[in-house]
Amino acid sequence: MAILDRSIAANIPALAGFEPNHLDEILREARSISYPKETHVFDQGSDAHSFFLLLHGHLRVEKTTPQGQQIVVRYISAGDLFGVAQALALDTYPATAIAVVDSIALCWPSAAWPRLIAKFPSLSAQMLQTVGRRLQDSQERVMEMSGQQVEQRVAHALLRLAKQAGRNVESGIEIAFPISRQDVAEMTGTTLHTVSRILSAWELQGLIAGGRLRIVLRDSHKLFVIAEGKELDHPRPKST
Repeated sequence: MAILDRSIAANIPALAGFEPNHLDEILREARSISYPKETHVFDQGSDAHSFFLLLHGHLRVEKTTPQGQQIVVRYISAGDLFGVAQALALDTYPATAIAVVDSIALCWPSAAWPRLIAKFPSLSAQMLQTVGRRLQDSQERVMEMSGQQVEQRVAHALLRLAKQAGRNVESGIEIAFPISRQDVAEMTGTTLHTVSRILSAWELQGLIAGGRLRIVLRDSHKLFVIAEGKELDHPRPKST
């Protein structure tokens, strides 16, 4: 297999700071794979044959509970390591990863992970930081689910997505990938009907602008106030 040109990893924090020859070694077993929109990178419960680093695009990570409920766990942005089941001592993938836009990822065989972290401990440190951030995010969402009104949870979800993948546009901050109201419902543990009612009300108030699979935060400060429960000046939909 031809070694990937190290320039492919330019500006990727997870691979920053390596000497050129070390970067070549890291990339030796990797291959670049394109994932068209809606392609499954891997599925929950399938053999964890590879691990990945997203070069371009965005992925949605979904998990199906034992009761059959589907939840959106997180979104993955360019520069993120993902699918490193070995770091969690897993033989199968704990969730499903789906490209929400045309995406490109570097892919390594799982067997390469122990060798790479033994020689390049900073890769392991990068993964630990990633796992730590995701664990903290999961804990925050559990707290939101257990103690917050649904309107607060939706505001938190939009602010979190804007922080992760927001881009400035004339009318505010646009979430830089397609996201449906069903996705927001699955992120916040509520129903599509409830999320649609909340987002429609916020559009009328000028807090967000929407469209098909598009959300723009027009008043992030007001959404932050709602998320923190400091000011809710209209009736809140009942938690679902």
